[in-house]
Amino acid sequence: MIGYILKRLLLVVLGLFAFSVLLVLLFRWVPPPTSAFMLEADIRPVHQEWVSWSHIAPPARLAVVASEDQKFPDHHGFDFDAIDKALEHNEKHRRLRGASTISQQTAKNLFLWSGRSYFRKGMEAYFTVLLEALWPKRRILEVYLNLAQFGPDVYGVEEAAQRYFGKPAARLDAHEAAVLAAVLPNPEKMHAGRPSAYVQERADDIEGQMRLLGSDYLADLR
Repeated sequence: MIGYILKRLLLVVLGLFAFSVLLVLLFRWVPPPTSAFMLEADIRPVHQEWVSWSHIAPPARLAVVASEDQKFPDHHGFDFDAIDKALEHNEKHRRLRGASTISQQTAKNLFLWSGRSYFRKGMEAYFTVLLEALWPKRRILEVYLNLAQFGPDVYGVEEAAQRYFGKPAARLDAHEAAVLAAVLPNPEKMHAGRPSAYVQERADDIEGQMRLLGSDYLADLR
């Protein structure tokens, strides 16, 4: 009886593993119709419009990398130096600092739920490994930009560009891109259309980081 139960559990685990791999492979080529975070949003309507890599202005790509994960082109899903620094910071301060890479955030936004638990972090790590193994870096950044939340009901860089600047994502300039990246840590409270002094300061800092990285920083991203 125990052997039968174990065999059935093993089949379930293998089935879930195969399904997750197939799902990740599918979204390598097919735009995800929604994300776990959009489905988890309040009853309010969610606004999002998918755009391909070629329809996202280079400054918009660079701004989120400069702001969120400057080692994105080179790491394999995890920035262990940032993790060590975050752990050290969190031991000394009440305000916690995260260390999630763009790959981890993409995995979380697309497949998982909000909240903090060891199980969710484990699932995030699992899907991050799958994304890094099965998707090129360009696809990870493309999906991230299309799923990221830029306002209470605004998801994706195209919707954000249209909503806040009245233009498509393909025409965003460096400052506009930096403003959008500046609200990513807390898009429910920080506003890209009416940026506070704090958001403006963050945007200026991000623009400075963009200049340091250089406009061709992501040119070789594949």
